[in-house]
Amino acid sequence: MSLSIQQKKFVKALHLKKNRTKLGFFIAEGEKIVEELLNSDYEVLGLFATANWKGDFDGSVTQVSEQELSAISTLKTPNCVLAVAKQKHQQLGNNFSMPIIALDTIQDPGNLGTIIRTADWFGIQNIVCSESCVDIYNPKVVQATMGSIFRLNVLVTSLADFFKENNQLCVYGALLEGENCFATRFQQSHTVLLMGNEGAGISSKLFPFISKKITIPKLGHAESLNVGIATGILCAEMTKYN
Repeated sequence: MSLSIQQKKFVKALHLKKNRTKLGFFIAEGEKIVEELLNSDYEVLGLFATANWKGDFDGSVTQVSEQELSAISTLKTPNCVLAVAKQKHQQLGNNFSMPIIALDTIQDPGNLGTIIRTADWFGIQNIVCSESCVDIYNPKVVQATMGSIFRLNVLVTSLADFFKENNQLCVYGALLEGENCFATRFQQSHTVLLMGNEGAGISSKLFPFISKKITIPKLGHAESLNVGIATGILCAEMTKYN
């Protein structure tokens, strides 16, 4: 079965956020990420694969040429398989035994994907994104997670409302001025790490919800740290006693 005009139009529509939101689907590309997707509880609508793909899927698989795959891919160099899957409406539940990462207006897809992958590395299961963050199902976000997005709960909501509804949480806000994170004894349950926008930092409207301001001490001359790297450092500190 070759790629139909309707299939091509549908998959290419999912390159745009407005269409992903309207249709409720997203795309995942490459052998590693598609394998992670197929091993998750996400509902997979179908696959588009070249003859080089050696994976296994019981559902719909459309065999395509490399040129056809390139026509529907978001990658400069497509990697033999593309999947279309249904978005999930995540819920965090009430288990706050492990830290939560809260993200305020993270705009770069690579940064968000890196943070999701980093959280997975440290065993952090829950991430809360503000509604002004980049779309969690942006193809570049999914790609940067390397499959971690399929194992974590990533909730998109108003952070102010989330903090109001969960006022028992201890919120550590990452700021330029704060307690040295390496000297901070992090609370081991009901803990949130709040990370701000790449340029503007944490929104002032969220300051009232911060329980403790923390910072990564600067020893050199760089103006700032990449938010993905900063999150990794703080996750290591938060979880080192777990």
